[in-house]
This record gives sequence, C-alpha cells and structure tokens, in this order.
Amino acid sequence: MPQSPLARTVAALQPRARTELAELVAFKSVADPAQFPKSECEAAANWITDTLRADGFQDVALLDTPDGTQSVYGFLPGPAGAPTVLLYAHYDVQPPLDETAWVSPPFELTERDGRWYGRGAADCKGGLIMHLTALRALKEHGGVPVNVKVVVEGSEEQGTGGLERYAEAHPDLLTADAIVIGDTGNFRVGLPTVTATLRGMTLVRVQVGTLEGNLHSGQFGGAAPDALAALIRILDSLRAEDGSTTVTGLAADATWDGLQYAEEDFRKDAKVLDGVGLLGDGTIADRIWARPAVTVLGIDCPPVVGATPSVQAGARALVSLRVPPGTDAAEATKLLAAHLETAAPWGARVTVEQVGQGQAFRADTTSPAYTSMAEALQEAYDGAEMQTSGMGGSIPLCNTLAALYPDAEILLIGLSEPEAQIHAVNESVSPQELERLSLAEALFLRRFAG
Repeated sequence: MPQSPLARTVAALQPRARTELAELVAFKSVADPAQFPKSECEAAANWITDTLRADGFQDVALLDTPDGTQSVYGFLPGPAGAPTVLLYAHYDVQPPLDETAWVSPPFELTERDGRWYGRGAADCKGGLIMHLTALRALKEHGGVPVNVKVVVEGSEEQGTGGLERYAEAHPDLLTADAIVIGDTGNFRVGLPTVTATLRGMTLVRVQVGTLEGNLHSGQFGGAAPDALAALIRILDSLRAEDGSTTVTGLAADATWDGLQYAEEDFRKDAKVLDGVGLLGDGTIADRIWARPAVTVLGIDCPPVVGATPSVQAGARALVSLRVPPGTDAAEATKLLAAHLETAAPWGARVTVEQVGQGQAFRADTTSPAYTSMAEALQEAYDGAEMQTSGMGGSIPLCNTLAALYPDAEILLIGLSEPEAQIHAVNESVSPQELERLSLAEALFLRRFAG
C-alpha cells in the first residue's frame, strides 16, 4: 500500500526520534533519591521543558508536585473553536535492577536485532517521543488541528501520587475533551490495541520484629523466634497452593470476557522456564486482567555473602497488590494489612506501612474518540483492526483525570508490547511500533478535530 504524505513525514522523522530518545534515555531518572541523584530527574525535566518550548509550546512550566518531584506541562494552541486533547507520558523510569544482566548499558540507547534497548525506551520516554513525532508531522501538513496540552509526569513509577494531587489542587490545568495516555501498549507487535482496563495497586512495607537484637543461632536457635522465618510464613500465606493470590476478604474469582491470551503465548512472552508451572486458575486473561495479584518486590535481610550464623531480630518486605476494576484500592489496602498482621506466627510484632496506592480504571470504549482511534490505528497498521485488551499494570492518574473531567474521553495506547520487557532488564522499543503509533496518533488528532 502506497504511503500517504503524512506517513512519509512520520517515517522521515524517525532519525530525529531516535536521537532524542537516546538523549532522554541517558538521564538516570529514577524518582528515588535513595537510588539515583535527584539531579538526574531534574535534568530530564529540563530537557523536556526546553524541547517543548523549541516546538512552539506555550505556558511551558515545571510543576512542583506534592511528592517532591516535578512534572512538565505545555500548551500548543490550535484553531479557534477546536477541541482540546491532553497527551500524557512520564519521564521517570524503573531502576535498572542488575546492570550486569543488561547486554548493553541500561542508560545508553543501543540498537540491536532491529530494536532500541535502554531503560525507559518503551516505558515511557518513548511515549513522549511518540507524541512529539505525531505533532511535528501534523505541523508539516497544515498544522495541528486541535488544541494540545502535554503533561509529562515525574514519579509515575513510584506510585507516590504527586501529579494526581497537583491536578486535584489545580483542576483547570488539564481540562480536555479527550485524553491520550501513552503508557500502555499493543497486545503484540503489529496488532493495534487499546487498553480498556487497568488494575489498581497498593504498595505496603511490612516490618516484623521478634527480638531486641540478633542472637547466635547455635546458642539460641531452636527456641528464639526468628523474625526472618516469621516474615517468610507471613508472605507465604498470601498465596494458595496453586499460587493464586489469597488476601482474606478480597474476591479473586472474576473472569475476563474480551481478548484472550493463549497460555503458550504467555509462557513465551513471560520467558517461563521449561517445566515450571503458571500460577492460579482460570484463563490467563482472568489471572492478569480481572483478578488481584500479590508480588513480593523486595526483602530486607542479610545477604548470603557475609551472612553470620544468627537468629534475625527483624526483617521487612515490600509487597505490591494489584486489584482489578470494581475493587476499591483503599479497601484492598486495609484487607492486605489486616491479613499480614493476622498471619504473623509466634506473636511476632508486625507493622504495615502504606507506601503507594492507585485505583483501578475502566475506559468507555463506546465513546466517539474510540471510533476515531480505531479508524486511525487501522490506517496506520495497513488495515489491521483495533483490538481491546486489559492491562495488569496500574496508572493511578487515570482515575484522577476521570473524576476531575467526567466528560473527557480517555484512551490508552503505547509502546509497551510484550517484547519490550518493561520493568525488566534489557528493556527495548520497536522502532516500527514507534513509527506506526506516531502516525496513528496524528491521524487520530485529525479525525477527532472533526
């Protein structure tokens, strides 16, 4: 199929997109000063500010959000009377985890096997580049036909709610007729997909204490209550025998009626080792989109190297719980905390501290904006029809925006398809997906303008 003039322009903009993505990926913008200097996030925010201004955005500002981070805002005026579209991405990233497991440096965009590797390449610095590419292409073909607001969050991965609280305190800032959240992804490379649901999440830190101090395991072991052993038992109580999540009082039997996920495809995407079983029951879609899921994200205890023969006096863990639409995240937090406290063996002292929380989200896929997006994606993907899926991850801002702007249509697209391996080592983005989704967004803005 011959390329349209707009498609050719988007293709011609890809070298610039790669250059700018490389510049963005180079910032170690993990929004946790305990891991990386705050200056890395500030430098990334300043880069975005400068880029928006150079692209003609007005009212460009660094938003100091209540969690101590910065989001970036800009406004690009369109024709008089045109609708307003808010484009969202985030520039903060997950930590690189074990940098020695990366084939190429995590903060250096590297091309390999037809993909671009680097932390944040897909999640979600690539999302910002997608927005910019779409707008630049439209400028070369008659101009951007809508008013555009762009907001780029600085702490989405931390779940600390900075932008949500800021938006609530400044409700006029992000008003829009449609909102495009560029932080999800296609079900598979080449299959255009919008995300209909997001699971909510709660993040808690559980601390266990049993002794005033560590003890010699030979002298006291066998009778002295071991805090690490107590923590292990508490965490184990969060799963049934088949591995499904069991938080007392939390429903875990919902089903997913939409697009299904073949088990063999899931095993391949998740890189499950041969002979290792999957967790839970029901369909894969039930388990990852419609039901709660607990994950132990980290445990503070002595590392193997340097460990001494001691009974541990204290131990703690960071626990994430994803909850499906229809489940209130605040109520889930209470149930999780109660479960952790009740499960403590031997009278061990347990404290649970909430670290982060976000509500689940369900989009209205019958809205006119979805019709426009379906047409845009079908053209950008050479006739492939748009699919609708769920997503197991969380974007807490979606519910805040839905509550603040109930008449706005919220759409979720992005670059985080399974091969991208977001949040893992060797994260990457498909340049073909970046090109096609940039074109789709440009086509959507044209259609939405009417």
